[in-house]
Amino acid sequence: MKFRINRMAAAIAVLGASGMVPAAAGDGTATAGSERPAQLEAVVVEGSRVQPVPAASRVGEETLRALRPATSDTASLLRDVPGVQLQGAGGVSSLPVIRGLADDRNRIIVDGMDLIASCPNHMNPPLSYLDPNGVSRLRVIAGVTPVSLGGDSIGGTIIAESLAPRFAAPGQDLLVGGEVGTFYRSNGNAWGGNLSGVLANENLSATFSATTAKADNYTAGGDFKNFTATGNPGRTLARDEVGSTAYETHNYQFGLAYRQREHLFEFKYAYQDMPEQLFPNQRMDMLGNTANRFNLRYLGQYDWGQLEARAYYESVDHLMDFGPDKRFYYGMASGGHNAIVGMPCSPISATCAAGMPMKTDSNTSGVTVRADVNLGVNDLLRVGGLYQHYRLDDYWPASGGGMWPLTFDNINDGTRDRLGVFGEWESRLDAQWTTLLGVRYEHVTTDAGPVQGYNPNINFTTMMMGGMPMRSYNNQQADAAAFNAQDRKRSDNNWDLTALARYALDAQTDLEVGVARKTRSPNLYERYTWSTWSMAAAMNNFAGDGNGYYGDIDLDPEVAYTVSASVDWHASDRSWQLRATPYYTRVKDYIDAIRCNNNTTCPPPNATTTNQFVVLQYANQSAELYGIDLSGELPVASTAVGDFRLNGILSYTHGKNRDTGDGLYNIMPFNARLTLSHRYAGWDNAIEFVGATSKDHLSDVRNEIGTPGYGLLNLRASYSWKQARLDFGIDNVFDKLYYLPLGGAYTGQGTTMMINAIPWGIAVPGMGRSVYTGLSFKL
Repeated sequence: MKFRINRMAAAIAVLGASGMVPAAAGDGTATAGSERPAQLEAVVVEGSRVQPVPAASRVGEETLRALRPATSDTASLLRDVPGVQLQGAGGVSSLPVIRGLADDRNRIIVDGMDLIASCPNHMNPPLSYLDPNGVSRLRVIAGVTPVSLGGDSIGGTIIAESLAPRFAAPGQDLLVGGEVGTFYRSNGNAWGGNLSGVLANENLSATFSATTAKADNYTAGGDFKNFTATGNPGRTLARDEVGSTAYETHNYQFGLAYRQREHLFEFKYAYQDMPEQLFPNQRMDMLGNTANRFNLRYLGQYDWGQLEARAYYESVDHLMDFGPDKRFYYGMASGGHNAIVGMPCSPISATCAAGMPMKTDSNTSGVTVRADVNLGVNDLLRVGGLYQHYRLDDYWPASGGGMWPLTFDNINDGTRDRLGVFGEWESRLDAQWTTLLGVRYEHVTTDAGPVQGYNPNINFTTMMMGGMPMRSYNNQQADAAAFNAQDRKRSDNNWDLTALARYALDAQTDLEVGVARKTRSPNLYERYTWSTWSMAAAMNNFAGDGNGYYGDIDLDPEVAYTVSASVDWHASDRSWQLRATPYYTRVKDYIDAIRCNNNTTCPPPNATTTNQFVVLQYANQSAELYGIDLSGELPVASTAVGDFRLNGILSYTHGKNRDTGDGLYNIMPFNARLTLSHRYAGWDNAIEFVGATSKDHLSDVRNEIGTPGYGLLNLRASYSWKQARLDFGIDNVFDKLYYLPLGGAYTGQGTTMMINAIPWGIAVPGMGRSVYTGLSFKL
């Protein structure tokens, strides 16, 4: 199907240029979109394409292929996107940080679905359900985001898409294809593989993919600790081994799609089985995570525009406990809490605790509808809405010792419902000006049922621990009673507003400015975790800082006001370009933390200590963030032995709590990534420098751990044939010992249940030298 310039084609061109619509595949196959529909057939637009605001940062296919052998963490594929950093977590579960705002503060859309981390430590964030080999497209819109792609977030938006349906070209009887690949990485003995296949004619497509990855603990570039004990008999870790960094994961997806001219029906079923993912900055480990996702989508083109409707459902069964690098047995029968090694004991009783199982069950169902209405050659109206229902049960079965004899209800029958609508008008005023205006409303309702502790009779008593009497500061009965006495249902009415404009100054200069008001309601863990008991609080932590957290039912939504501007200098053919984006965000009711200072529930030192882990409560305060992102690329030389190019990213972010003057948590210091690439025939090679300055502007309320500056050198090379590709690389060539600025506190081994029974002040180190290789074949 071929359209000349008309309202429909102009609208598709506008959206395609903005990164909201994937272009049709070159072989005539259709691709699947996320929130924005994919084109059903190849569209040829005769005329100039407008490039509306805001510009989306896309991770290119070549970048995806180059990074896949080097990582099993899909979030790390975003490392070349300006303004994006990674908060360290498990080997496949890093949390994206966009201009200082992390985790739930960003909207993450996977195949059009708003997925939610169902874990008190956020061990299963949305991107962890996609293996890097299962990602076909990855885009980021930082800061000022169109309301059509925002909602319930104050940072940016990340759009990830799995393998798209493919169809046979016109006249082709049957399309049969696929890909198979494998990788190996020396540090951590990581290995895995991927398999995908497609069987399709012009109208019907069936796809299948399977990926697997497994790794042991990795080693740092040198000794970073002065102890080797894990708390388990006969198991020690070398001083350069980063405990609790092993993982194993398996992902499967089946897709079925039917296309008939202007209409596409698509169904996807995905299943994840993650038997193990250990965490170096959490006191618990993931010892089981299974998820089932069903995703049904309709996309249609009409004379007036396009219509997309989607319905999805996800169920998650999640289990945490102590992995092999963390002490498993507790209680007097195990030798007491002060023993370095907990001896096996049974049966579970008041004096013998066997682990601490923590279970989370959740289900998410959602419906989204969206229409793109052509108002003219230069005007497009987007309207749509969503409904999402989320239900969560987070409970900890009795395991003995102080975790006895009942089940601890961390969150009981938690619910979070979103109902939202939006309208957005995009207009090309003339050859130079493009504008976008949008408004979005969401009604968010949360609730939770009554709770109980392990032992309702425990109430600020003196207990025997390790043979020594001590005050337990364990007020489960009082905390639960206070929580249950409150009206726990909360409803928020949230408004988002966005205004953006781009001005083409000349053929080589684009100017872009945007302002936005964005709102996020608290998640269930921020509102409904209730226990001030240090052990229970320490198990509720998605910051990775080693501290304990509990919630506040009366938290208000965060409201962020952002202004950003961009200057884009480039060659007419984009052979070179430089982009600078300064930004400023002020957040009203920012959800930060305050020290628990109630002497009846928290030990007195908790309020003032500067060198221990502490118990904190989520609290609304005021915050501001500002910084600048610089990115660019330019050709260096074109020679007989290949073409050389230089790419670079520089980023700086500053975050401050305006109420206390404290630094915001987990703000990346000034950092840079410079890459010299070389291409010749089938070769694609790169030398990469990665560096950051010291992290010394810290969140004092959390006793955040600073990190020194560092510089690393990475090498990678690949050679491609028509149907095969070989990758080879070395990360951290000089095996340098460095610490992850956003990696949090090292809690990867030892007696992690007791809040200060492990050393404070050790940051999580990065990986030492790792040699990797990957091989893939297209069928």
